Amino acid sequence: MEPDIHHDPARQAFVAKVGDATALCAYRRQGDTLVLHHTEVPAALQGRGVAAALVHATLAWARAEGLVVRPTCSYVAAYIRRHPQTQDLLAPRH
Repeated sequence: MEPDIHHDPARQAFVAKVGDATALCAYRRQGDTLVLHHTEVPAALQGRGVAAALVHATLAWARAEGLVVRPTCSYVAAYIRRHPQTQDLLAPRH
């Protein structure tokens, strides 16, 4: 089953619903930077690509909005390392 992903700006997260389970990729916006700080997938959804779909949707939104990202979540950082086409979204290091 494909996750139903939507952006919830009030929650500062991209949220996926699969059946009764909910997963999310949370962010904090700091100017033109999205700090991607937490990805959470319930055990019932793990191993089904839900986290990857959430991060993909979050990064696609950041690109469309002209934002850069700073991953502090280890899953997001690993996703970006595995997907070189997303690395241009990384915020410059200070």
